[in-house]
Amino acid sequence: QVQLVESGGGLVQPGGSLRLSCASSGSIFGLVVGWYRHAPGKQRELVARISSFDSGYYVDPGRFTISRDIAKNTVYLQMNSLKPEDTAVYFCNAGGSCWGQGTQVTVSS
Repeated sequence: QVQLVESGGGLVQPGGSLRLSCASSGSIFGLVVGWYRHAPGKQRELVARISSFDSGYYVDPGRFTISRDIAKNTVYLQMNSLKPEDTAVYFCNAGGSCWGQGTQVTVSS
């Protein structure tokens, strides 16, 4: 198993952007890595995922872009045109069973 550390969250105004990073302690080659989010009062939900064989799958295409740097063992989530409803703790997951500790994203004016 790998250890995952998310970073890049914070407070941003509506319409703003953030780039989240998920750094892995080991190789992510061959693993499906996904970004999930958990908002208060809601269930954890998939935002996007990426594997070695595709350029990314998005639950709601358009504002977010997932990418990976195999050499750095890091997966990114670029989030644009953020809305208040995007407020949540964002987690990354690798291989289905490894989770990071999460990073808080708050979209508010």
